[in-house]
Amino acid sequence: MSNIDRRTLVKGSLAAMMAGTAFSRAALAQSAEPILLGISGPLTGPNAQYGAQWKQGFDLALDEIHAAGGINGRKLAYQFEDSQSDPRQSVAIAQKFVSDPRIVMELGDFSSPASMAASPIYQRGGLVQFGFTNSHPDFTKGGDFMWSTSVSQADEQPLLASYAVRRLGLKKLAVLHLNTDWGRTSRDHFVKAAKEYGAEIAVTEGYIAEERDFRSTLVRVRDASPDGLILISYYSDGALIARQARQVGLKQTICAASSVYSPKFLELGGEAVEDVHLGTRYFPQDPRPEVRKFIEGFKAKYNGQEPDAFNAYSYDAMNMAAAVVKIGGTDRRAIRDAFAKVKDVSSVIFGKATFDVESRRVKGAMNAELVVRKGQFTLWDGKPT
Repeated sequence: MSNIDRRTLVKGSLAAMMAGTAFSRAALAQSAEPILLGISGPLTGPNAQYGAQWKQGFDLALDEIHAAGGINGRKLAYQFEDSQSDPRQSVAIAQKFVSDPRIVMELGDFSSPASMAASPIYQRGGLVQFGFTNSHPDFTKGGDFMWSTSVSQADEQPLLASYAVRRLGLKKLAVLHLNTDWGRTSRDHFVKAAKEYGAEIAVTEGYIAEERDFRSTLVRVRDASPDGLILISYYSDGALIARQARQVGLKQTICAASSVYSPKFLELGGEAVEDVHLGTRYFPQDPRPEVRKFIEGFKAKYNGQEPDAFNAYSYDAMNMAAAVVKIGGTDRRAIRDAFAKVKDVSSVIFGKATFDVESRRVKGAMNAELVVRKGQFTLWDGKPT
């Protein structure tokens, strides 16, 4: 072999070694990068408080996930895009996430209408849409990339109807509901179940999310002479309706959907929400270890602040996302398939969460019947208000 050949061989070997080293460094850097989730939800607008609550739950879960070693040594991170829970915004965010190869799964949106508007984009793009607060029964019917840990309104509203009619003995009901797809669907499931249980629906009234003066609506409700008022609301509007109901002289029993369950409902409603009844999937006095661990960790991280249901929902969702990614890795289709494989994931809401493959939802959420007494949520003792 000539000296020229030897020099060429050495140069080639060095070049290969350098290329191999560069490749190894690139692979190592890639494996060291966090696995990225996309979050579509409200950070501004009328539902901004829920986005803030989501972030608290997400961050607590991530602290625990990383303390336990992360996802096979890699960190999990999220990119939160503000949708204002507006379907127009959620569609634009879906297009952004689907086209970003770093995003391995999407969580959100807050409201079912915002999520369902974006579902076709996620389905076509082959990116899981994990709608963990999407209770509309049709959400998971959008395709096999749609999964949810939210209890469907088809299951939840009959529980509220049973509490109002069977347990509290109410027979003539006025139903006030958000005039959104979620609110109307919830109303329909509630009304159907209440009638089956023997109640009469005296009046139903819808209202828009931005509405602040309910007095004319409540006067019509008063004139219908119901013995119970049903609120299918979120905590801010629910508290405002309760205050104005008392102001116009409505003394009837109020039952509310679980969506009002929050310390903010008590804070905003004050004395007007005393004796309001509601069901909930989350109750902080629950002795289960999953609930105790969550509450203790939340208070330690957030200076003694009491968590509410939406903190719990997002905490559970991030833990579920981590469990799925541990099985599916970073391939989008493998992640979709992994939702059907996860078993008994620790959950505040469910205890142990496993998906029903047909509905792509988790069954078996707890149901606590509560009443507000002395400014606190307490388990209803069966005594009349």
